[in-house]
Amino acid sequence: MARRLFYVDEIRAGRAWVRGETAEHLRRVLRAEPGQVYELSDGEAVWLGRIGRCGREEVEFELLAPAAQVRAPVDVHLLAALVKFDRFEWMLEKATELGVAKITPVASLRSERGLEAAARKRRERWQKILREAGQQSRRLRPPVLEEVLELKDALQSEADLRLWLEEEPGARPILDVLGAAAGRLALLCGPEGGWEERERSAAAAAGWAAVSLGPTILRAETAALAGVAVVMAAKDRRG
Repeated sequence: MARRLFYVDEIRAGRAWVRGETAEHLRRVLRAEPGQVYELSDGEAVWLGRIGRCGREEVEFELLAPAAQVRAPVDVHLLAALVKFDRFEWMLEKATELGVAKITPVASLRSERGLEAAARKRRERWQKILREAGQQSRRLRPPVLEEVLELKDALQSEADLRLWLEEEPGARPILDVLGAAAGRLALLCGPEGGWEERERSAAAAAGWAAVSLGPTILRAETAALAGVAVVMAAKDRRG
């Protein structure tokens, strides 16, 4: 069974600390005790750490040795149109587990009114979701969460390969477009109801490649996660 991994607040002189809710989770839920060993990450490296002291608000670890890092096969930037927050937050969690490097919420023409302003107030909650999902999936660090962007600004995002998930007939299958040379990949996923024609025209003019996940119509959050999973699996297979 894999050891649990936790992000630490500080590493200094061979020791590391977790505080706040993480420390409480270790103490109350996992029944952590001195001598137990966990994996710890400061975002730069992963270590094996043995609990030396377990207090009510802080757990102190002694670093033992470096540990293996879990790395995604490709650097994926997921740009996802805003949808209802229960489904959007589920997507954030699962995209983190799948290994995306960066997530940008996108305000599209068919995004519900009010979601953009409300999303800005949820940033702290979303950061917490990403952090917890990153620990659960034993990632070196959680994804970077960008500010909400209008579609016209999202289309300026840079990557070696920029893919636009399209539900209309005529888009090439996503596996036909993935190239072995792409080091950074951007995946743009639409809202409920799909893209409007002027958005499609803007994406094409900006150089994004329209790709398909198959003939069925997927919910927005399903399409985002299916696209990420296909990309990761294809890149992992190709080495």
